[in-house]
Amino acid sequence: MSEEQIKNLEAQFEERIARDEKIEPKDWMPEKYRQTHIRQMSQHAHSEIVGMLPEGNWITRAPSLRRKVALLAKVQDEAGHGLYLYSATETLGVSRDELYEQLHSGKAKYSSIFNYPTVTWADMGSIGWLVDGAAIINQVPLCSTSFGPYARAMVRVCKEESFHQRQGYEIMIKLANGTPEQKAMAQDA
Repeated sequence: MSEEQIKNLEAQFEERIARDEKIEPKDWMPEKYRQTHIRQMSQHAHSEIVGMLPEGNWITRAPSLRRKVALLAKVQDEAGHGLYLYSATETLGVSRDELYEQLHSGKAKYSSIFNYPTVTWADMGSIGWLVDGAAIINQVPLCSTSFGPYARAMVRVCKEESFHQRQGYEIMIKLANGTPEQKAMAQDA
């Protein structure tokens, strides 16, 4: 392709973005746009998968059957979010194996909040309430992002994250209204 043809395609691309049109995987896009989305979406997918690990450790230790079931559902949702996002990323021509290799080699990142230990049940509640709450604030605008597969995945992810945030809030309220030990645990978290 000539330099003039590329400039013409870039201008058409920018016009589509300005009209809030969704860019689909088979559409022409600048390489920098594609690479930026691969990086952002893979980091997001990695964060969903890594983020379920501290929560998964609590499934057998949750304080009641109701809490075990709710936590199991949350972990399942987070795995699903990672899979949606990996699938959306694959539409840009990168394989899932490549994404995993980038994570394992350290080339790709994930949210560092998941490196902190979840020592108590209150830590689980604070993750749901505060971490998932912050994720919602960051992720709702992504429902309107220009890359169609990412925007569509985010609609579902955000609905489920709202449920997770409510679960975390409920855990923290219960602890804050509990025994002195539970109140201290909630405060420490």
